Amino acid sequence: MSDLSTNVSVGKKSVLSKSSKVTKSPKYGFDIENVLEMKEKDFPVFTLAKNKARFFRMFTWYKNKNAWLSVAPLSSVKKLFKEQTKGLEGIRENKMDYEMDLEQGTLTPSQRSYRLDELNMCKIHEKMAVYLISSMQKKIKISQH
Repeated sequence: MSDLSTNVSVGKKSVLSKSSKVTKSPKYGFDIENVLEMKEKDFPVFTLAKNKARFFRMFTWYKNKNAWLSVAPLSSVKKLFKEQTKGLEGIRENKMDYEMDLEQGTLTPSQRSYRLDELNMCKIHEKMAVYLISSMQKKIKISQH
């Protein structure tokens, strides 16, 4: 199992994201080959049912987009690539905001619980976005040769 480094351009910056093919399960700590092949038992535990439902919708969207890549026209892949690289910046900003909120220690228990849910969501969202972006980069490179 080899490590993959994904160089993702976000805005004016080039962000080198060390994306390992093997991802630790947030719940149990064991290895998962592909973040989009996680089983429900490996999903983060959320305190609010609406967050769990939102996570399932997000996970399903990424799984479907990943399957779509095998038949997608190159122009659509390039368009989605641009959207996802731009979106990745927002995901990372949100993740940093939630981490800072939690570090301050000024939250009520319910606010803290909500922020922890959001932070877990952002962490997995980032991994799925990086995985999808990496898959799109591969398809674009293969198509150009």
